[in-house]
Amino acid sequence: MSAIVGIFALSKHTHAQDVLDMALHRFYFEHKWQFDTLTYQDTRDDLIILQVGQNVSKSFSYFTFRSDSLRATPDGDRVLTEMINIAVREAMATGERVEFPIFRRSTTTVYKNYPIGHVTVTDGFGGNHFQYSDYLHPQQWILTDSTKTILGYTCQMAVSVFRGRRWIAWFAPDIPISDGPWKLSGLPGLIMEAYDEKKHFHYKLVSIINVENDPIIFSPVVLSSTSFGRYENTSRIPFLRGLFEHLHNMPAIMNEQLGIDTFDENPKHRRHHCFKERDFR
Repeated sequence: MSAIVGIFALSKHTHAQDVLDMALHRFYFEHKWQFDTLTYQDTRDDLIILQVGQNVSKSFSYFTFRSDSLRATPDGDRVLTEMINIAVREAMATGERVEFPIFRRSTTTVYKNYPIGHVTVTDGFGGNHFQYSDYLHPQQWILTDSTKTILGYTCQMAVSVFRGRRWIAWFAPDIPISDGPWKLSGLPGLIMEAYDEKKHFHYKLVSIINVENDPIIFSPVVLSSTSFGRYENTSRIPFLRGLFEHLHNMPAIMNEQLGIDTFDENPKHRRHHCFKERDFR
């Protein structure tokens, strides 16, 4: 956890930031999802950080944040190269797959109650960066009598059908924060675990930290230590449709960029991506 704190300290000095609020709490969620939702043979993982302030919260990937923060420093390329070399040596020594530290993982960042009464989402694909507005507390939850304990807190189960998926959430009434990872929120307590009924996506709280002087920033598009991009405004449905087409046409895109037919474009061999939100088709 000390390494994570160090990355936060580093990011405060890399470039000018738009501070939206000051966080009072920082929650860490283990996030696992099925990259191929048909075969279940490609499970991905991430660490999602939820910063919660008096008015605004921010949910984002630690690994993506770490990569962008390092790339924004003058010696970021050197540090990342060293990290890659270490990862390669570990992989060669153990024969196991490792996650290369340079790789960004989840690119979705969710700002709740920014602007007031709304949600701002930033995301991207194919080198393009987008921003769109969404609804605050969009889930309609049904509370149940089921309970279990997570990190010493008694949690109650709630269910909601949200944009094509049935979600199960476990929230802690003793933590009176109506928030959770990603776009999940609106319960009388912090969502400490959430997953869809097919277990394509799963969030589970692993750590709670009370913080001071912890700014919630609007993360810029980091291209390099001296270059920053801009978000293109869009809306949710067009973004998801564009992302879907991009992922399902990836072999053709890669072949076109390389100028040779290296990747198999047969539709039968494509991976089956199924998004958290399924109402865009």
